[in-house]
Amino acid sequence: MRDELLGRPAKDQDFVVPGVGYEELREALASHGRVEDLEVAGRRVGLRLYPTDRALRSIAPAGIEFAPPRTERSTGPGRHDFEIVASPEISLEQDMARRDFTINAIAKRLETGELLDPFGGQDDLRARVLRTVSPESFREDPLRLVRGLRFVSEHDLDPDEQTLGQMRESAESVRLVSAERVGGGLSSDGLGELSKLLLGAHPAKALRLARDTGVLGALIPEYAPAIGRELSNERQHLPLDEHHFTVVQAAAEDGAPLAVRLAALLHDLGKVRADGHEHADAGSEIARGVLGRLRYPTRLQRRVAAIVANHDHPVPDTAPLTARRALATLGDEVAVDVAKHKVADVQGKRVPDKEVELMRHWLLALESARDQPHRLSDLAIDGRELMTLGLAEGPRIGEVLATLLERVVEDPALNTRERLIEEARGLL
Repeated sequence: MRDELLGRPAKDQDFVVPGVGYEELREALASHGRVEDLEVAGRRVGLRLYPTDRALRSIAPAGIEFAPPRTERSTGPGRHDFEIVASPEISLEQDMARRDFTINAIAKRLETGELLDPFGGQDDLRARVLRTVSPESFREDPLRLVRGLRFVSEHDLDPDEQTLGQMRESAESVRLVSAERVGGGLSSDGLGELSKLLLGAHPAKALRLARDTGVLGALIPEYAPAIGRELSNERQHLPLDEHHFTVVQAAAEDGAPLAVRLAALLHDLGKVRADGHEHADAGSEIARGVLGRLRYPTRLQRRVAAIVANHDHPVPDTAPLTARRALATLGDEVAVDVAKHKVADVQGKRVPDKEVELMRHWLLALESARDQPHRLSDLAIDGRELMTLGLAEGPRIGEVLATLLERVVEDPALNTRERLIEEARGLL
């Protein structure tokens, strides 16, 4: 309901069905498609329908969730410490009382179109206020701390004083949340709450709130020595944490992918361990540790670590040859990601405008060079042709191909079958 009131397309289709029990609901849905159980803390709480009807399936490819109304009561600090009661006798109002924030405790009665808003969520949405439904909200589920920060980033919200106090009081409990829910992602879109925060429009605002409430230090302990750390550097004039937040915001405003935003969040943490260019390697190691702990996919961990490891390399010029060399050395994905990071990074420093423009031109140069030969697969010949020239199968084939690629990167005009065979004969 929140997204509809904001005029945005709804990401999920969720329905609460009052007056119906679990088995009765399953029976009613079974004839309309495949039905699977939904569980919270190991308890069945609803059903997801994958409709047989093609039109419905195209609207909701991730399925449609249906649930009887339920109440929840926390019985301990862990995410499995819940007493859940689902019953036809529970009212919709009682069901909504278990929600996290008032902006998420709004429902529409389908038969009448009436909005049910027992906690004033519409007013809070209009005023851009983040307010918990209950003083126990964060104690009941500490993940709500990060989810609230995500809403700050996505919807430009500000917590009211009570919610702000609750966040400070409960900050340390975020350590109890499973890593997948924060980073790696257990949601239908595969994104955890931290990823969604970084992909929002106002991540710097949310990160500052996370820092000021203590949530950031509890979530990423490696941040603790960076908070307020002055670098005594003419170029990097902001404290280390503020520099990171500014770079993340610049990456968001440029529409950078998640890997670049994660790198922006972590890229200079190595400066608390090392100075000079060595800080990039230290930062890459820290990034791997943080993302591994938060259960991010291995491929994404490697991609972010590579961005951080290479983010401080200088750009001598934006010539096509320099761009082809960078693509050949780092690979397309990492080279372009590093350039996007650099564009954001210089915006968090005190540098001349021409340096920002240089980095933007560098990114454009890389994008243009991607159409020119710079990978082994781009070569006009392959290992089989080298064997027809008399080269035995083995590591020497790879060495010759690598040399040919170096020459083609230097001079793309060499990349014809005839000329590469001629070059290869000279290497045999």
